[in-house]
Amino acid sequence: MLQGEKVTLRAVVREDLPRLLGFWNDVEVELAGGGYPPRPTAPECLQKTFDRVAAESPRDKTGFAIEADDRPIGHCGLFHIDETSRQAELGITIGDKEYWGRGYGREAVSLLLDYAFRLRNLHRVWLEVHAENERAIRAYRSCGFVEEGRQREHMWLAGRYVDNVRMSILRREWGER
Repeated sequence: MLQGEKVTLRAVVREDLPRLLGFWNDVEVELAGGGYPPRPTAPECLQKTFDRVAAESPRDKTGFAIEADDRPIGHCGLFHIDETSRQAELGITIGDKEYWGRGYGREAVSLLLDYAFRLRNLHRVWLEVHAENERAIRAYRSCGFVEEGRQREHMWLAGRYVDNVRMSILRREWGER
């Protein structure tokens, strides 16, 4: 659906589920994302979630598979889409570690921002990332995100508390790039 040089953002299809399940059950991938402590995900749970989302097509989120080299390497999307204030939260996971640190996530974020601002007419896109994920923070900054603030020692991550960093980009900032 959304084509870049390295990645394509497209709908998640049933055939992607085993690969996504592998990402979600990889502790290193889950710790990179932060947030909730890693928990094992059963195939049945993922299947039920997929079926529910496919049937409901919720208006407050839009999700994509990130495809590179003809296979899914992660997923991303816009969540908590607020049509009144024209803002949404961005989330992304590159689950295939072979693609970490090589610009695939950055390109996926750029495509998602183009979708958010040009096609969905949003005003602001925001995200949260734990402060230990320096690779992600660098990628977000290179896409135009600015740090809005920190919640000190907000997240429990692998045995210690770490800061939660909130970042955003406005449509005009994106347009100036």
